[in-house]
Amino acid sequence: MFELLMQLPLFQGLSVESLSSLVEKYPFHFLKFKDGDRILSAGDPTSHTRFVISGKVRLDMPFNNLSVVLSHTLAAPYVLGADWLFGMTTAYPYGVTAVGKCGILQLTKGDYVEMLRSDKVLLFNILNYLSLRAQRSATFMLDMQHGSVAERLALLLKTFTARTSTDVVLSFKQKDLCSLLSTQRNSLLSAMSALEQDELVVFTTNRLKIKDLQEFFHQTI
Repeated sequence: MFELLMQLPLFQGLSVESLSSLVEKYPFHFLKFKDGDRILSAGDPTSHTRFVISGKVRLDMPFNNLSVVLSHTLAAPYVLGADWLFGMTTAYPYGVTAVGKCGILQLTKGDYVEMLRSDKVLLFNILNYLSLRAQRSATFMLDMQHGSVAERLALLLKTFTARTSTDVVLSFKQKDLCSLLSTQRNSLLSAMSALEQDELVVFTTNRLKIKDLQEFFHQTI
């Protein structure tokens, strides 16, 4: 279990002794879920730091005021919503559902803050994590007005998925996806047709499935 926890970005660099000391001092809650169980809903308060430590979960993120939902599957180990623990909005931007049996580790926000105060490695880990996420979002905003439709789509996915994401699907109304990608409907359909011919996506009227996320990035960015 310690080896698994030390793979998580917020615990990387900790020694086994340091992690063991934290486990003894703070209540680490381990929760089990079965296939299809709802773990979190979009808008739930980030009252805890949560980690996927076994199995897989499905994330469904709606884009505010648009009929667009990005869904993807992630396997353990993975941290859920650490970039929404602090700041003006402290709520999960996505829902989380168990895919098969999965295990979640959670710590209360108060306990996690105390851990940050007591260990510099943990503090630098969260600072690096938050900085990386903020920079990715800033890059997304700066670059969305440039490049082809395929490049904008790739940038969108790169910002809101993880390197290990699988089964990536966008569900949408076409006018809202056009708005999100700053493009016209004809340009969107033309770009999707080209991507489908290259066997990178499966595109229908209101659904886009990425066949292989990393290959998609390789071909479009």
